[in-house]
Amino acid sequence: MTDLDASGCAVSGATPAALAAYREALAMTLAWRSGAQLPLARAISQAPAFVMPHILQAYTLLCSRDVERVRSARAVVQRIQGLPANDREAAHLRAIGGILEDDYEGAKKTLTEILSRHPQDLLALHAVHAFDYLTGDVDQLGGRITAILAAWPETMPVHHAVLSMHAFGLVESGDYEAAERDARAALAANPGDARAHHAMAHVFEMSGRPAEGIRWLQQHQACWSEGSSVATHCWWHLALFQIEAGRLLDALATYDQRVRLDRSGAVADLIDASALLWRLQLRGIGVGDRWTELAQAWAAHVDDAFCSFSDLHAMLAFVGARDEDHSRHLEARLAASASSKTRHGRTSRLLGLPACKALVAFGSGDYPRAIRLLASLPAAAHRLGGSHAQRDVMSLTLLKAIECIRRPLPRPVKRERAGLWVGQAVSRLVARMPGVGVDTAARPAPGE
Repeated sequence: MTDLDASGCAVSGATPAALAAYREALAMTLAWRSGAQLPLARAISQAPAFVMPHILQAYTLLCSRDVERVRSARAVVQRIQGLPANDREAAHLRAIGGILEDDYEGAKKTLTEILSRHPQDLLALHAVHAFDYLTGDVDQLGGRITAILAAWPETMPVHHAVLSMHAFGLVESGDYEAAERDARAALAANPGDARAHHAMAHVFEMSGRPAEGIRWLQQHQACWSEGSSVATHCWWHLALFQIEAGRLLDALATYDQRVRLDRSGAVADLIDASALLWRLQLRGIGVGDRWTELAQAWAAHVDDAFCSFSDLHAMLAFVGARDEDHSRHLEARLAASASSKTRHGRTSRLLGLPACKALVAFGSGDYPRAIRLLASLPAAAHRLGGSHAQRDVMSLTLLKAIECIRRPLPRPVKRERAGLWVGQAVSRLVARMPGVGVDTAARPAPGE
């Protein structure tokens, strides 16, 4: 008899005990619960030739902005070379190889082909959803899942995970009502789905409901803050709601007591810390020597040459700390990368380098240059990766730069939720400013 995973897909090399452990690990991964490595290790030890636990372990490492963590997946691949694998599992191995060769688009295409044949392959859906997020593929974040929803009846035990992923894709495409509906449905099926709580945080953020966001996160704190892989990020969301509600000192306390309490060196945690401190500083809150500690933590990644989204947040810390040595080092590294044909080279050339130059200009008080660079970034700036809520830090910086050279600012400009920047209203405003004269159709050269 053919062994099947929780989605009904055939697997190779399993034993009953190993299959049960794998199903447990996959369920925890899909719901963003921490500790999945323990049942995963049991599955591998009980059945070393069981291919899918190794594949899940590899994806866990690959769905990251930490270049060393991504590279460590090579050892996993080497460990399973030569193991018997069915066609679906072999396709997963090709997708993993694509990521290791920095071919994210090729890997996503392979995973899409897997889903076309096996629409209930939850691991394929989880992995491609993560890579869509990392590459800023906004259209696919929701559209890919919409295309296979019919294959997921509500009676399936993991239906909640599909709804959670769909909810995040919907909120990124601007359909907040549908996103909230799916996230709530996911939580009705599995109240422990931390991914769904995270999607709810994005709904409240993007629809401008900070008070409701604060209440939601506080009421469900035990779920997302204990035993989840998204705890620090959800504390970041709470701090954003506190800022929007005018509770700036509460947000600073959240930074100290939650976001940066353990001085984590994880790239995802460093990103949240940089974005939060920068927002607070834009609001006029003195953050003391917090920037210094954070810049020191980011220094280990200055030569990663891997992810423009990370580069941007590292530069926030270096500029905030007035760390000119690391600012110059990162800028030079990006200039060198921009001349290469790698994925990082393309994003550095198009987005990372000019955006980081804009931050340096902003930090030095050269607001016209900061405005010129920020307003000239292309519409494809979402390709930095991340979410609209995360990328808003650049919109806020642009608005602050405008405010610094033109006081008072005309009627407040509503943030544009359909893209990264604040839209045509700011472009028209910038065009009227003496001495700035930005052409928003222009593209800054790498050496700008």
